[in-house]
Amino acid sequence: HNLTILSEPTPKALSPEEKLEKIQKYLPKGIAEKILAQRDKIEGEQKHVAVMFCDMKGFTPLVEMIGSEEAYSIMDQVYEILIHKVRDYEGTVNEFTGDGIMALFGAPLALEDAPQRAIRSSLAIHREIAKFSDKMKKERQGLPSLKMRVGIHTGPVVVGTLGNDLRVEFKAVGDTVNLASRMEGLADPGTSYVSDETFRNTEGLFRFEALG
Repeated sequence: HNLTILSEPTPKALSPEEKLEKIQKYLPKGIAEKILAQRDKIEGEQKHVAVMFCDMKGFTPLVEMIGSEEAYSIMDQVYEILIHKVRDYEGTVNEFTGDGIMALFGAPLALEDAPQRAIRSSLAIHREIAKFSDKMKKERQGLPSLKMRVGIHTGPVVVGTLGNDLRVEFKAVGDTVNLASRMEGLADPGTSYVSDETFRNTEGLFRFEALG
């Protein structure tokens, strides 16, 4: 190896905070400023929101199969898809959950049709991840199918503090966030599970299957 040639530095993995800062570039121009300008009004306000949890099925076996560096490179591309598909429906990515995201529809920006937007976002995520999975499998033989599990619940939350990265800290969450997380934990890979409350707000707009 020619020692006079500078080698490329190994890319440093971004922390969750750095990733959230990176999200800002996906926000339509002026939206972040508009939200932060209303911070005093938003903080302490009770909002009716749709909370969406989304994570990848089988991320740990994927790391074991192809190595952490390649797996995290794939995960970065998955994050890009998730962020874009949440933003397309005016949602906000509130945090990264290791192999997925938590997103809010209706906070900090109020939305009348938040549950409908959350479901449309989840369907768009499933479509895009399926396309991405097919592309990855062509590039690398033996790669398992990439599938997301999505859980959505709609309910009231009280907005606590709103950070400069638009991350929302909740004062009194109640069951809204916990139930959304539980729905995602129950979901089959490649599907979206929604709570009764979300179903009642969107009945007639989508085809649902009752799960008891």
